[in-house]
Amino acid sequence: MVLVALPARMAAVPASEVAAHWPVAVNLLAGSLLGAWAGASWAVRMRSCTLYKVLAALMVLMAAALLITHSAILGTLALPLWAQVPCAAVAGFGIGVGAAIMGVAGGELLIPTIVLLFGLDIKTAGSLSLLVSLPTILVAFARCSRDGSFAVLGANLRFTLFMAAGSIAGAVLGGLLLGVFSDAVLIPALALILLVSAAKLARHD
Repeated sequence: MVLVALPARMAAVPASEVAAHWPVAVNLLAGSLLGAWAGASWAVRMRSCTLYKVLAALMVLMAAALLITHSAILGTLALPLWAQVPCAAVAGFGIGVGAAIMGVAGGELLIPTIVLLFGLDIKTAGSLSLLVSLPTILVAFARCSRDGSFAVLGANLRFTLFMAAGSIAGAVLGGLLLGVFSDAVLIPALALILLVSAAKLARHD
């Protein structure tokens, strides 16, 4: 899904614009790859009840990050380069941990981080977040597969294939419709879904 979403966004965010900011992706990856390995390691050892609580907290954080970023409350820190690089690596580590634990790409946290630390616009930040997300996901996948955590995929192959096909179609459609629908509707709706999901997970035993 992440791999398909990036080229689908190129009509709105050209590849040349994304390539011009490659150091941002590399800087975040320096932390997110380590974070993904650590997060996946913790997730496979965590008790289910604890994992539900952690997931609920991360969903609330993601909802807040979405609302803050898209409501123009969030500015930029305008840090000097010597402070910007280590801050991005530390933020990347935290995002990698969260993405691995939740089993998501982490764009909801990457985009606010890119806007805040590097001052880029949201559309460019969204495409850069995909460049960071793909290697991060692969590292988390590799770590989880060592403990046989993905055996459940084989047991639910039909469901997995249908979800994958739907996700790919959604990624293509979302990329093509980038900028067509107002963020004022989409972002609050997604934040609400995250908050409702977080409330259900928090009550899960």
